[in-house]
Amino acid sequence: MRRADRLIKIVHYLRRMRRAVTARQIAEHFEICQRTVYRDIQDLTNSGVPIYGEAGVGYVIDKKYHMPPVMFDFDELEAIALGINMVRTWTDATFSKAAESALEKIQAVLSDSRLNDMQQLTTYSLESRGKVPWTVSFSDIRECIRSRHKIEFNYTDLNDRKSHRTIRPLSLLFFGPVWLVLGWCEMRKDFRNFRLDRMTELAIPGTTFEDEEDKTLKAYVAQCNY
Repeated sequence: MRRADRLIKIVHYLRRMRRAVTARQIAEHFEICQRTVYRDIQDLTNSGVPIYGEAGVGYVIDKKYHMPPVMFDFDELEAIALGINMVRTWTDATFSKAAESALEKIQAVLSDSRLNDMQQLTTYSLESRGKVPWTVSFSDIRECIRSRHKIEFNYTDLNDRKSHRTIRPLSLLFFGPVWLVLGWCEMRKDFRNFRLDRMTELAIPGTTFEDEEDKTLKAYVAQCNY
């Protein structure tokens, strides 16, 4: 990785972090030595990036800081375009509109040569007859995940057994051509995955939930890794 690219990535990395990050954590993330981290942070602060450090605590960045627009190379543009195409073809109209808006904003800051590059893409995501339709609202579930609202629905499993579930929705997962919603199921008292195409009568009762250490997406991932 070019040093200039790494410096930009360090800024983005620090902006994503909610807590102070140590030089060791940065070094491990970027696979560099801590001495390089110290030099990179110093160069960033010298250039005016508001990074603050405290011995024994780590580095934080002023979240109000925004970097000037950066240029994408061809591979990055192609990856972005492919992702936007996949959102268009595999989600719903609301999310597709958001993807279109993002693409317009990216195109607005591209040079003529980069706009031309976007006409030379090699990868696409097209409409497929294999797409499994669903009747519940994809975007309503997304919003409930973000706002931590419980959802209720009727569910039919692969053995045609029917049940009514209340879950804490934690994530939407795509295993083409099927979408799953991962959640903490109150009936089973455990994590469960539910296929969107097997869910009906989605309801949002207005009940919110607080993160509990053993019922979060992080806990689910740790359980799977174990």
